Amino acid sequence: MKITVLDGNALNPGDLSWDCLKKYGSVTVYSQTASDQVVERIGKSDAVFLNKICINSSILEKCPNLKYIGVLATGYNVIDVDAVKKAGIVVTNIPSYSTMAVSQHVFSLLLNFTNQVALHNESVQNGDWKKSDSFCYWKTPLTELDGKNIGIFGYGNIGKQVEKIALAFNMKPLICLHHPNPEIKNSVSFEKMLNESDVITLHAPLTNETNEIINKNTISQMKDGVYLINTARGGLVNEQDVKEGLESGKIAGYGADVLVEEPMSENCPLFNVKNAVLTPHLAWAPLETRMRCLNIALNNFDSYLHGKIINSIY
Repeated sequence: MKITVLDGNALNPGDLSWDCLKKYGSVTVYSQTASDQVVERIGKSDAVFLNKICINSSILEKCPNLKYIGVLATGYNVIDVDAVKKAGIVVTNIPSYSTMAVSQHVFSLLLNFTNQVALHNESVQNGDWKKSDSFCYWKTPLTELDGKNIGIFGYGNIGKQVEKIALAFNMKPLICLHHPNPEIKNSVSFEKMLNESDVITLHAPLTNETNEIINKNTISQMKDGVYLINTARGGLVNEQDVKEGLESGKIAGYGADVLVEEPMSENCPLFNVKNAVLTPHLAWAPLETRMRCLNIALNNFDSYLHGKIINSIY
């Protein structure tokens, strides 16, 4: 069996091992693959593992041996689902592996705004505390999370874990599904979440319905000085409208681990914007999280080879 990993550097930049795949056949690992290299690299492969490489019908037509695609992520928008179905190719993904890491990152971004640790460390390291006449000082207003409303848009595994952490801070969750569910405690309408939240954190998939759901109109319905956190998908927000919200002060801070275009484009509206804190899609990247991802990927593949398909995307 010929096995190919197309963009292995994302999951494993060198601190994990692909040797776990070698018992199944010959393994070729590429750190990255350009779109015009895909067919050349997987044309004779039986199984492929990938993260952000797009697979469509024109590629599949040139890969007659391909029987299995393992997506090394939860999202599988890179896969043309209709095309793989038609070709009879099994495609699996990795559900729930990053729940703890991503929810942790949500609060890392939020606490950056409320406690301003980086700003004050920089001040201290620059010698400001040595020059101070008082035992304490602060360069910007600080904020308690206690009692604040946190709107959670999307209530999958990550949204539920964010709620648990928020409750530990004594925050008040406002749970918003795109289609309200009265059976869920603290479930509210989208409009109520916008109107009443001090913090809004996004955990919905990117679909036609949710694309740019945060825009000039919905931002206008938010509280003045809201904090907005996005660790889901960049396309959930209109970045230009978020920029304008930050510049006007309507949005007190936008913390995001995702952008509409990744890597960041030269003309990204949020580049160097005050109170926009951006991290390079790393919420899923702790070593423990990536080890879990690789182990689930291996189990998916092993199960497939033994006639039991798990975590199929269709």
